[in-house]
Amino acid sequence: EKANIMIAITSDDEVWMENRRVDVRAVRATVERLKAESPEGTIVIQADEESSTGIVAEIMDSLNQAGFTDHVLATDIN
Repeated sequence: EKANIMIAITSDDEVWMENRRVDVRAVRATVERLKAESPEGTIVIQADEESSTGIVAEIMDSLNQAGFTDHVLATDIN
């Protein structure tokens, strides 16, 4: 079953995965685990429009360095 891997970034730059807050440095390891469970899943980064570009870039860089280039960036524009 293909389950997408969701990474949510709030307006306060909090990072949420699997309904819990995670440290930005733990995103890569969490994605590696979830990708092992669901290799076909797409990584979706859902960033609030008020989140800082720096944290989004840090997450994207971390994913790219781990070889995960199949991610999608979605912004929440109100």
